[in-house]
Amino acid sequence: MAVRRGNVREMRNTVTVRPAAASDAAWIAHVLADSWGDVVVVAHGTAYQALDLPALIAERDGAQVGLLTYTLTGDGLEVVSLDATVPRAGVGTALLAAAVDLGRERGAGRLWLVTTNDNLDALRFYQRRGLRISAVAPGAVDAARALKPGIPLIGDHGIPIRDELTLEIAL
Repeated sequence: MAVRRGNVREMRNTVTVRPAAASDAAWIAHVLADSWGDVVVVAHGTAYQALDLPALIAERDGAQVGLLTYTLTGDGLEVVSLDATVPRAGVGTALLAAAVDLGRERGAGRLWLVTTNDNLDALRFYQRRGLRISAVAPGAVDAARALKPGIPLIGDHGIPIRDELTLEIAL
């Protein structure tokens, strides 16, 4: 809810984003295990120990409501995981915007990520925020199961999980 007072606009329930601190480790592990079934996240043939990655934390009214883990290399800023514990409340948008800003500040040429063919909600979310599909890797999830056997065969909407889609935005 927004309240106008003169020329100042105050927002209640505003989502703020900050870098993760060591004190966030237990919460991060819980979110990753809850969303990903483990603290290992596999994408494009790489198994990430997500607890070892830098992270951004979203907060609303002093409570942690979202997590984004990432890597930053010469290939750009890669979003490894993005989780909003409060859906459809601007948490994912705030985290993604903060990651874009971070990538620009650090001189990354692009922000990119990988999702799976069944994740229609993520595909809609990212495309609405300017990311474009830049690659499709047929069968990549089948190969990823060698690194993380717990990846389910069937995903969202009853769709078999088989392929990886890379989305990116130029910074």
